[in-house]
Amino acid sequence: MKHKLTLGFSPCPNDTFIFDALVNGRIDLGDIELEVVLADVEELNRMAIAGKLDITKISYNAFARVHYMYQLLNSGSALGNNCGPLLISKKSLTSEELQAAIIAIPGKNTTANFLMSFAYPEASKKKEFLFSEIEKAVLNDEVEAGVIIHENRFTYQEKGLVKIADLGEVWEQKTGFPIPLGGIAIHRRLKPELRKRFDVLLRKSVQFAFDNPEASKDYVKCHAQEMDETVMRSHIDLYVNQFSVDLGERGKAAIGKMYEVGRAFGMPRVEDSVFV
Repeated sequence: MKHKLTLGFSPCPNDTFIFDALVNGRIDLGDIELEVVLADVEELNRMAIAGKLDITKISYNAFARVHYMYQLLNSGSALGNNCGPLLISKKSLTSEELQAAIIAIPGKNTTANFLMSFAYPEASKKKEFLFSEIEKAVLNDEVEAGVIIHENRFTYQEKGLVKIADLGEVWEQKTGFPIPLGGIAIHRRLKPELRKRFDVLLRKSVQFAFDNPEASKDYVKCHAQEMDETVMRSHIDLYVNQFSVDLGERGKAAIGKMYEVGRAFGMPRVEDSVFV
């Protein structure tokens, strides 16, 4: 009997890179059949909060709200050093100016939003935008500043925007831990054996991508739309690393630290049994 599972991830290069082998028949899935749902990370967060997907990419911030419903896989994470979101504007802003400013965020459930609160707890006037529209919102004076993620961190300077802060750097300096951005969650309604089996398959997919970097190129490119190939490669190099193969103790400790710190910012208490 086939296990038909819904799998959600974003069209961003880091996700299409790690999932390519899994969804394009490069590794044997046995009796598992996947229905792929491609969406922006905040849309995926909302779908997870509603319990709609069997397996999904999720912001670690959003996972705190669904840990009773999902578990985290050990593979597939975006977690590391020097890879956090950036706070940008048209000009330098003081902490006092930021407190009064309207700041664009890529979704209230994103880890980017949590890291903004962590770095600037007094800057509470936030407005949600699709991540790819934030630079434009700043340039058009819809907001005074914006938190950018994904490929925008490689392009903001070309548009005349300036960096106020690297929010990931703030996290690393204050906690001493790598930045936990997003992971892969699997629904607890699936049998434990199936959850574990999928974790192994995802690890194989990530390892295949590392071992055969050219294999995923067409799949990544077709979803990256107009993205420059250099930016596409930089995107993958920034967000896909050994933590993506396996979180290990250090990766899990970083996630645990986020949930410990997050309690002060309204995050629910997260149980210990969060990993498959």
